[in-house]
Amino acid sequence: MARITLLAFAIVTLILAAQAPVAAQNPVVVELFTSEGCSSCPPADALLVKLSEQQSKDGTQLILMGEHVDYWNYVGWTDRFSSKQFSERQSEYASALHAQVFTPQMVIDGQDPFVGNNAADVNARIAAAAKKPKPAQVALGWEGNGRLQVTVHAADANKGNVLLAITEDGLSTAVQKGENGGQTLHHAAVVRQLSEVGSLKNGAFDKTLDVSRQNDWNATNLKVAILVQDPSSKKILGAAVIAYAR
Repeated sequence: MARITLLAFAIVTLILAAQAPVAAQNPVVVELFTSEGCSSCPPADALLVKLSEQQSKDGTQLILMGEHVDYWNYVGWTDRFSSKQFSERQSEYASALHAQVFTPQMVIDGQDPFVGNNAADVNARIAAAAKKPKPAQVALGWEGNGRLQVTVHAADANKGNVLLAITEDGLSTAVQKGENGGQTLHHAAVVRQLSEVGSLKNGAFDKTLDVSRQNDWNATNLKVAILVQDPSSKKILGAAVIAYAR
């Protein structure tokens, strides 16, 4: 009986641990604007795959987002992951940060746009970003039935939009035409959905969100990220990521 009791206690402990909210420790958000129609993009895509396999970098949690733009589609290949929404987001960064629009382009924590295909450069920029504390703390926890509890505390931030992103790893495409025709491209952290779900009020946000997925998304490879972003400067004030609850 004692063994059964201990086993039951262990199972309950594991269940509670799985349901408990998790907060990102020293998160760094890495956004890659890319396209399957861009011949310069495959090295950056491969680098994002490598970063996704690391899960973290020197104790820094990486929150990765591969955003496929649509303005390359006219060249001869339509990127099935592309969206005008991501092209517009990249343009918003360019306007706010006085930068140019190009691919492949990485933006780290909403403040550091650069060509994202050099591993040493990317790692150095991630390390630099990790040293800058974020004012917003984000905690996530599944409540069941695809409902995600999101709690944000940002004592030093008066304004911020709260964004939800669903990303998928382990994707690949055999490109038939365009600049990458004949290549099989591998992708990680492809943004399947990006939406604004609210904003900070008095430095806080507390809401339960319904997070659903489409049938052609592999739930095993999905992650859900919450970003808190300054609407003017585009700086990421806080972020967290959690595996999709299957």
